[in-house]
Amino acid sequence: MSKEVVIFIGPPGSGKGTQADLLLEEMGFYHLESSKVIEEKFKSAPANDEAIARERELWASGKLNSPEMVRELILERIREVATEGKSIVFSGSPRTLYEAEGEMPVLEELYEPQHIHVLHLEIGEEESVRRNSKRRICAENRHPIPNLPSYEKLTKCPKDGSELITRALDTEDTIRVRFKEYLARTAPVLKLLEDRGYAIVNIDGDTTIETVHSHVADAIQRQRLPAPK
Repeated sequence: MSKEVVIFIGPPGSGKGTQADLLLEEMGFYHLESSKVIEEKFKSAPANDEAIARERELWASGKLNSPEMVRELILERIREVATEGKSIVFSGSPRTLYEAEGEMPVLEELYEPQHIHVLHLEIGEEESVRRNSKRRICAENRHPIPNLPSYEKLTKCPKDGSELITRALDTEDTIRVRFKEYLARTAPVLKLLEDRGYAIVNIDGDTTIETVHSHVADAIQRQRLPAPK
């Protein structure tokens, strides 16, 4: 099977990371998580780097980081993963039109457009706040722990055993800023991708993880099938 790209676009808390991890586990995709790439950049930068200090402030406020920095980081990682011959699933990129305009030509060159799937996970603002304000991730690998009753008593990550933590930026005010940033700066990427010829698959994210994953898998499988003659 040809190597593929799956791009999840959706508001904060729509399940992008959870669904990307499922594709990693079941189909062997490389999960390219833009927030993780950005955090790695923050950790490796010198303490006196003023540009990175400004980026950290944006991050903490809930606003998107500068598209120029993010595009450079993501393109570098895309090329690394493609060189390794792996399929990629994105759970937060491209976040802006600038990033999409730079990333999509490279993805199309490395993977070909017919192997790129765009899935739009839809939830509303209040559901986004509800999910993110109580969301936890694991300290070791950032595995997302859904805000569901069945996960409430967990203290360790079921995948790697590391401690579960709540991110400092997951406050109600910050989440609402992030939701507005999504509407203003990320949602327009869907139109850009549609104009490039991609069939956007809209999926109701306000349901169970299993139901969303079933719709995701079905959508990918349908797009793999050759068009009828």
